Amino acid sequence: YRVTVLGSAETCGKRLETLLVRGRCEFKVGNLLKLPYEDRAFDVVISYRLLPHVTRWEQLLRELTRVARELVIIDYPSVRSFNWLAGNLFEFKKRVEGNTRPFTCFKEADLVRLCNTLGFTPVDRYPEFFLPMLIHRMVQLPRLSAAAEALFRGVGITSRLGSPVIVKFRRITTP
Repeated sequence: YRVTVLGSAETCGKRLETLLVRGRCEFKVGNLLKLPYEDRAFDVVISYRLLPHVTRWEQLLRELTRVARELVIIDYPSVRSFNWLAGNLFEFKKRVEGNTRPFTCFKEADLVRLCNTLGFTPVDRYPEFFLPMLIHRMVQLPRLSAAAEALFRGVGITSRLGSPVIVKFRRITTP
């Protein structure tokens, strides 16, 4: 695959240095709300851990779907999860994690509705965790976290109340 990563500033590329040196991806700087690409420039467009931090998220989704030929894959924190407590616990979360930022939680129906108007329909979804990441970071026992999450996934709780949720949208309009 040819992978292009777009960041809002040059510093965003720092984490990619080893991949860039190996030629595994290309890094560009540009406006995330006015993507510097032609319509349908990419087969697949992925936005991961970004949507909840963008205040003009509708504009971001419009741009992602505009430059996607086939698929758009996003993730979002769901209101149907422990994230509904996020606002009340933000200061505590900030003390524990240090570098956290405020974020918006979403109803999947709102994202689906907008994407439908943009010519995309959901074809797959994957709720990642039942327990908040804050708990996993506090406990610092990866095996215990993995076992707990496997239990919640096994009994079906994660599929209903997990977050963040990864959703894959496929273009439904003709080229």
